[in-house]
Amino acid sequence: MTRYRSSGKRNNRRGDTALSFLYRTIPGRVCLKVAAAPVVSRVIGKLLDTPTSAVIIDPFVKRAGIDVNLYEKRPYKSYNDFFTRTLADGARTIDKTPSHLISPCDGQLSVYDIERDSVFYIKNSPYSLSDLLRDEALADEFSGGLCLIFRLRVEDYHRYIFFDDGKIEATRYIKGILHTVRPVAFERYNVYKQNCREYSILQTKNFGKAVQVEVGAMLVGKIVNRKNVSEFSRGEEKGHFEYGGSTIVLLLKSGAAEIDDCIRESSRAGIETEVMLGQ
Repeated sequence: MTRYRSSGKRNNRRGDTALSFLYRTIPGRVCLKVAAAPVVSRVIGKLLDTPTSAVIIDPFVKRAGIDVNLYEKRPYKSYNDFFTRTLADGARTIDKTPSHLISPCDGQLSVYDIERDSVFYIKNSPYSLSDLLRDEALADEFSGGLCLIFRLRVEDYHRYIFFDDGKIEATRYIKGILHTVRPVAFERYNVYKQNCREYSILQTKNFGKAVQVEVGAMLVGKIVNRKNVSEFSRGEEKGHFEYGGSTIVLLLKSGAAEIDDCIRESSRAGIETEVMLGQ
C-alpha cells in the first residue's frame, strides 16, 4: 500500500491548546459533538453574515498579513463578505496556453501518483480515492493518474476557477460532519471521511476527463458552486468557500499532464509548494 504524506505550517500554540481540550478530554469531546454539528456551522455562518461581524475584519487582516491592495476596494458589510472578496483587476494572470495545466486556486500544493491501493494524507489525515469520492468505479478510472491537493489557508483567496475549457458531466455533494483540519483531530477522527465535499466530473478540452473536488473543514459547511453551469472556459470562476480554511483536490488520468520536477521533489519530501490561481 502506497501512503503519501504532506506537511503544513503548525498553527499557534493557543489554538493547539484549545483543540487538545476538544479532542483529548471528555468535556471537550462533548463540546465538539455539539460544535461539529452542521446546524452549528450554519448558525456561525449566519452570524458571520451580520454587519456586527465586520468589526473582526481589520484584526484578521493584520494578524494574517493580508495585502488588501490585491482585492476590490469597497466597504465590506460583514466578515463573510470580506472572506469571499474578489480580486482587483490584474491581481492574478490566467495562463491561457492550452497545454499548460493551471492552478484552480491560491493554495499550498502537493502532487502524487495514484495507484490502486494509494492512501493519501492531508496533514496526517488518511483517505483512499474511493473513500473521498464514494464511488469505487470512478476512483478506478484514475488509477495510474495524478492527485493534486491544494490546501487553502484561512488567509488565502477563497474563490476558485475552472482549469481548462470543457463541460460538466456530473456533480455530487457528500454530506459530512465538519471537523478541523489541524493535526490533533486525527487522533480520534478520520477527517476527510467526515468532511462535507462536492465534486464535479469534468470533460476538458486539453486534459481529458478530470474530477475537481471541493472539501470543507470545520465551520466551512458552505461550498458555493455556481449553479446551472454545463460548459465552462479556462479561468472562469467555478465557485467559492465561505468562512474557513478548505481544500481542493484535482484528479487527472494517466498521461494527462506532466508536473514540474521541483513540485514533484518537494511533494516526495512532504513539502508543499505555494501556487497562485491561474499559475
